[in-house]
Amino acid sequence: MATTKPVSKPKVDAPKSTNSKTPATFMFNKDNYTLMIIGIVVVIIGFLLMIGSNNVNPNVFPADEIYSFRRITLAPLVVMIGFGIEIFAILKKPAEA
Repeated sequence: MATTKPVSKPKVDAPKSTNSKTPATFMFNKDNYTLMIIGIVVVIIGFLLMIGSNNVNPNVFPADEIYSFRRITLAPLVVMIGFGIEIFAILKKPAEA
């Protein structure tokens, strides 16, 4: 009677993690998020400037209030400055530690 030897399976190493030595890096840091929040607040202020006050009489068209400097010029400039801050916050590279 012939005896058979058990066949040993080859050892397979566990896959090595490639990120074990490098820490996780984020795209934005605290400065970027702070600038983003400031930009959002400036945009909200611009939209609040555009709103203005309520019209008391719906039969009267207050042209001097609707076409005022604050609603036509100042508010859109404030909104555009807020969007500019947002773009800068997104494109700003985080400082290297």
